[in-house]
Formats: sequence, structure tokens, C-alpha cells
Amino acid sequence: MAILEILEYPDPRLRTQAKPVKVVDDSIRTLIANMLETMYDAPGIGLAASQVNVHQRIIVLDVSENRDEPHAFINPHLELFDGTIETEEGCLSVPGFYEPVTRAEHIRLTALDRLGEPLELETHGVLAVCIQHECDHLEGKLFVDYLSSLKRMRIRRKLEKQQRIQA
Repeated sequence: MAILEILEYPDPRLRTQAKPVKVVDDSIRTLIANMLETMYDAPGIGLAASQVNVHQRIIVLDVSENRDEPHAFINPHLELFDGTIETEEGCLSVPGFYEPVTRAEHIRLTALDRLGEPLELETHGVLAVCIQHECDHLEGKLFVDYLSSLKRMRIRRKLEKQQRIQA
């Protein structure tokens, strides 16, 4: 397995819309394993393939306290949204920033699993929020897009400054 490079905002590649996975094969399973390793190493609770510059519709998550319940969803599709919940969100592509975001509290997800088998999941709370956050990445959307333009610009400037200093 390998640790992958995570793209950071405002990298324009984060705005690329991901394409559906046509065949679930060993290369996809290897990518999922690498994404999980990258997510755990970062550390984070979710990661979309778009964040590691692979523009395919794949997300991985683990919101468990012990970090021992990994999920991988291929070609995820959100079907049902119900209720609202506001949570403080952060993102591995927007390191060091946490802001309140309002999302659906209850969702239904259809996707393929690591073997290419269809699955359906109905969930709520943190897992539902995390799935929505990661699915946004597949559409080229970041949690900062839910913020005011002033907050978004402030975050962008701080990250650009940090990136210049690191270069």
C-alpha cells in the first residue's frame, strides 16, 4: 500500500468532476486500499478519489471511534435527504480550518462495494454528513463553498501563504 498526495485548496484539480468507475477490478481495490491508508495517516474520517487527483467516483470513510470500520463506496448516489443538521466540518484538502455547515441529517446511498456488488445504505448523523461531504468532492465541490465568500477568501489566502512558505 502507499500514502497518496492529498491536493490542497485552492488547487484547481479539486474542481474536476469525477467520472463513474466502469469496471471494479484489482486496480480499483488497490486504489481503495491506498486511499484508506492515506486517510488514516492524514488523519481523517473520509477521502474522495478526487482529493488524490484520481477523478473517479470513489469515496472511503471511517467514522468509528477505534478507526476499525472502513467503508468504500464506488459510484455513490445519494437518493433520499431528510431533516437538517449543522456540524463543524473540516477537510484534508483544507487543512487546519473547521467551519459549521448545514447538511441533510438522514440519507439513503446506493453504490458498489469493493467487489463491484451493489449495496444500499440508509444512515444518519456523522456518517451521513461525511458521505455527503465526500460525494461533494466527486462533483468538484468543497465544504468552503458553503461558507460566505469573505470566509472562503480568508481561508484561501491563508492556505496560499502557507503553500508559498512550504515551497
